[in-house]
Amino acid sequence: MDQLRQSLLDAPIIEKGEYQYFVHPISDGVPMLKPELLREIVIRIIRKAELENVDKIVTPAAMGIHISTALSLMTDIPLVVIRKRQYGLDGEVPLFQETGYSESEMYINDVEEGDRVLVLDDVLSTGGTMKAILDALTDEVGAEVVDVVAVIKKAGENELDETDYDVKTLINVTVEDGEVVIVDAQGDE
Repeated sequence: MDQLRQSLLDAPIIEKGEYQYFVHPISDGVPMLKPELLREIVIRIIRKAELENVDKIVTPAAMGIHISTALSLMTDIPLVVIRKRQYGLDGEVPLFQETGYSESEMYINDVEEGDRVLVLDDVLSTGGTMKAILDALTDEVGAEVVDVVAVIKKAGENELDETDYDVKTLINVTVEDGEVVIVDAQGDE
């Protein structure tokens, strides 16, 4: 994970209120995402995630889409994007998500009871989005969450700590004094 590690160490930090936010190609689409970084990440996800018998990859819009698309292409597992727009389709499930700096509604389509899913996102920070998605998939939809992966975890407490959900990560970081610090270069198993 040399490219991911170095790209995080080089990431600029911005302030959103009291929240220190790193700007990174995986989480923000800027600076430019190089194919070799995306390839490195997807290969690591394939090695780390439980993909056997997964029916669908599920990702929230927007920054999980590029990672999930690349994974879908490499594994031939269909991709479902949880959108921030309501379409009113049959079986659509709304969920409320809250992050460290915003809140909104999202909508799940094309996931059905009994589907075995991999949930994939770019960053696990406060855990608000991921918890809302996992709760909706299991409680409202009746899907089976086979595995959960976040590329980057911002170390510290999050809303998943007191749940039964386990999230695998590729790298864990924190932000100290305006710089990204690598806490665990291998992430969580």
